[in-house]
Amino acid sequence: MSTASPTRTRTPVQVAAAVVAVVFLLVGVLGFVPGITTDYDQLSFAGHDSMAMLLGLFMVSVLHNIVHLLFGVVGLASARTPRGARLFLIAGGAVYLVLWLYGLLIDHGSDANFVPVNTADNWLHLVLGAGMIALGLLTARAGRTGPGPHANRGPGLG
Repeated sequence: MSTASPTRTRTPVQVAAAVVAVVFLLVGVLGFVPGITTDYDQLSFAGHDSMAMLLGLFMVSVLHNIVHLLFGVVGLASARTPRGARLFLIAGGAVYLVLWLYGLLIDHGSDANFVPVNTADNWLHLVLGAGMIALGLLTARAGRTGPGPHANRGPGLG
């Protein structure tokens, strides 16, 4: 009698979502590490007055770091299924594109900048949003094009 459990093969979209989620968790943790986050003594809970900078480039606050951590947890939970992974990447990417627009439209010195964001964050949010959506679409498609009952059929026959 074999005691080995059956291996679960993760689809490309699940792997992509898990990797993105782990990166968010890492960024969330690093936002609380003095030295990696410069001006750590100026880290505030929220708002544009938080002068702490992750890697000396990206504005962070306690709220901002918590959002990254939560996004990572949601991503790992979502990566358990191909459908959840795809949804995390595409919907999460859409959230980051909205955050990019938000960062472009608000006055960075105003109370509306509660997350907080700066120009470097805005560019990162654009790349993250577009990248996550692309990963969600491309890796989900890659998972469906493998061998299967319809693999050798011509277009429109499946």
